[in-house]
Amino acid sequence: MWFKNLQIYRLPMPWNIDLAKFEDQLARAPFVKCPSNQPTSRGWVSPRKDGALAFSLGRQWLVALAVEQRLLPSSVVNDEVRERAEALEEQQGYAPGRKQMKELKERVTEELMPRAFTKRRTTFVWIDPQNGWFCVDAGSQGKAEEVIEHLRHCLDEFPLKPLHTQVSPTTAMADWLAGGDAPAGFTIDRDCELKAAGDEKAAVRYVRHPLGDEVSGEIKSHLAAGKLPTKLALTWDDRISFVITEKLEIKRLAFLDLLKEEAEKSAERADEQFDADFSLMTGELSRFLPQLVEALGGEVAEAA
Repeated sequence: MWFKNLQIYRLPMPWNIDLAKFEDQLARAPFVKCPSNQPTSRGWVSPRKDGALAFSLGRQWLVALAVEQRLLPSSVVNDEVRERAEALEEQQGYAPGRKQMKELKERVTEELMPRAFTKRRTTFVWIDPQNGWFCVDAGSQGKAEEVIEHLRHCLDEFPLKPLHTQVSPTTAMADWLAGGDAPAGFTIDRDCELKAAGDEKAAVRYVRHPLGDEVSGEIKSHLAAGKLPTKLALTWDDRISFVITEKLEIKRLAFLDLLKEEAEKSAERADEQFDADFSLMTGELSRFLPQLVEALGGEVAEAA
């Protein structure tokens, strides 16, 4: 249940939508297994596996989008198309033209699709309607947009916006590295990536490497040479470790083992464990995100 990534968005504070109404609108597009003639299928599933499409605890919500794909490698299709094209050439006495090849490929794909294996993945979303947080547990913005697009098809109104801060993550990371220290409540860890802005995109990476005084001098030299930070590992309040990126993505999100042990102690059954994990995770994130935004100069206010 513990999130590993955060793609962060903002909702109005508060987002005035009733939970029952929200779940009814999700029910417009529930997940159904991928039909034999389609390459993909997506829809909402019960995050707690109790039938409810929206899980709520302590005014925090959780939803889950399932995506099922049929795995039909292009090499398999191309091999079959080639064999049929050769047979067709012998039959008609000349090689198939572009139009024939296109129709042949479409027919082969349609025939092979029902025999393809399927692969399913689930993406979870934490929603805090009161404080306006909308966070997707996805390693890329593309995966998050997939969830958002599906929500837009379901909800009557969905006033979602990206999170914008006064100071860009790149500028903030450069300041922290140049000064050798992170803002209050945060500490710099052992991973860092810097990239040049030129066409060659020259990059320097420090992986599990102490970024102490010696390395700090090297990093300052790279900054002076025009390289910009694109990733930096940090720890917040000795409770959450993470990597922040130039796009304000949170990756490799990890919660202190003590928090997980606390959740395990308070739960006896699997359903209680789910509740305890979700409660502790959202409680920590509700404290972490405002401090992260503050470290980046605060949130950009919307124009009137």
